[in-house]
Amino acid sequence: MLTRDFLQNADCKTAFGTIEESLLLTSEQRAASLDCTLSRRPDNSPVWVFGYGSLMWNPVFESEEVRPATLQGWHRAFCLRLTAGRGTLHQPGRMLALKEGGSTTGLAFRLPEAKLHEELELLWKREMLTGCYLPTWCDLSLADGQVVTALVFVMNPQHPLFEEDTSHQVIAPLIASANGPLGTNAQYLFSLDTELRNQGMKDDCIGDLVCYVQQWLQQNTSGPVGGEATA
Repeated sequence: MLTRDFLQNADCKTAFGTIEESLLLTSEQRAASLDCTLSRRPDNSPVWVFGYGSLMWNPVFESEEVRPATLQGWHRAFCLRLTAGRGTLHQPGRMLALKEGGSTTGLAFRLPEAKLHEELELLWKREMLTGCYLPTWCDLSLADGQVVTALVFVMNPQHPLFEEDTSHQVIAPLIASANGPLGTNAQYLFSLDTELRNQGMKDDCIGDLVCYVQQWLQQNTSGPVGGEATA
């Protein structure tokens, strides 16, 4: 279970599964990344974080406000080769990221200024194990029309784990087959789809992918095709 306590005490080299040593960021590198990101903070307005995947249902960090939001210029894509967490080196899955183009609906979390660095350190330990994401300051449109500046974790297309081909035919078998210390890759996808539906956020691409993965599971396994995600 990916909890606050788990993250605070996790040994990044072992807690999420086997991560290739050359890809794993050190604690010093993560701290430098966080400091660099905060140095680019556009102004002194509140810091928001955009959740478009598991942050939506399991943020772990503390927030003072949560609002539905839309991000322009980026769309969800399972373009990150997943070799830890919910996959392994020998049975890799696919994890969610953002690729350029289109738009994405999700949740905006306003972080408490008094605990900003503490909460972001936790977030960096979760999202920046290998530096696969680029922490980027973006404008978000909240449901009432207000525009806020938020931290958004977008895919680094230069990262070794980046995968260009995200066609359902390619990624559905990978997602259906992969599992790791945090659970199965399919559970993550199903929980994402459930959360989007609960929030009234339509994403046809995710819904179609769910159908592909469910069909693959039904054809290739005799077990259940659903389940609760833990992260």
